[in-house]
Amino acid sequence: MGRQAIVAALFLAQSLCAIVFVSDVFSSLVGFESSPLSWEMRELLEIGAALGLIIGAVLGGFAMRRAVLDRNKAQERLRRASGAFLDLLEERFTEWGLTPAERDVALFAIKGMSTAEISVLRSTSEGTVKAQTNAIYRKAGVSGRSQLLSLFIDDLMRDDGAIRSAPLRSAAAG
Repeated sequence: MGRQAIVAALFLAQSLCAIVFVSDVFSSLVGFESSPLSWEMRELLEIGAALGLIIGAVLGGFAMRRAVLDRNKAQERLRRASGAFLDLLEERFTEWGLTPAERDVALFAIKGMSTAEISVLRSTSEGTVKAQTNAIYRKAGVSGRSQLLSLFIDDLMRDDGAIRSAPLRSAAAG
């Protein structure tokens, strides 16, 4: 809220300073007669308006620099999160003992692709993809795609930075 108030005040001050310069020219164009100011007062008014515009430009530059730094920081966080997600995928896939084909299918499933789309991309039948997804779910200890994805989301959302252990599989499922 403080940053917005500063930007609003800066905008208002610059607008008032610009009005000082524009009003003199505009009043001459439309023939508006006013009582003349003393030259000392006019000089002070113009110097004040010019200083206001200069200060506004400098503060605007600082605000722009801050915005760029904030954007760069957000992009870096996103890059790290993307890398963390890929690392987490690789760790879980290894932990579950997925085959290379199952890894591909799991990645496509997590990306939201349908069984038909995965079968086309992998040049296999839909039945093969269904069998592979069932094996993935069994190895991961989940019952479907949404639970599989939630495992990764839960790990990424942990505040302590630790990755939770995989769910225990029953002897019948292993």
